[in-house]
Amino acid sequence: MSPRYRSANQAGTVIAVIADVMAVILGLWILMYLLDANRANDLVQFVHNTANWLASWSRDLFTFDDAWARVVAGYGLAAVVYLFVGHAIANRIHRH
Repeated sequence: MSPRYRSANQAGTVIAVIADVMAVILGLWILMYLLDANRANDLVQFVHNTANWLASWSRDLFTFDDAWARVVAGYGLAAVVYLFVGHAIANRIHRH
């Protein structure tokens, strides 16, 4: 295995893992919101702030009447996009 191939393989893996972590944070916030987690808790605040930052482009994209639907759609869309794009880039790097 050449060093160049190993480096590209590792870079692709890192990109895929980062995309997965971003999607997990967004999914965790959706779950915390739906289960009405205590917003005064430090972990809940951290996850909420991070999810807000990650989904800043999509969190108010939909205008459903119910707040839970807006949260699921907005943050869920961001999670799916990060997974799709991150894994597509990782697969592209793995092929070269």
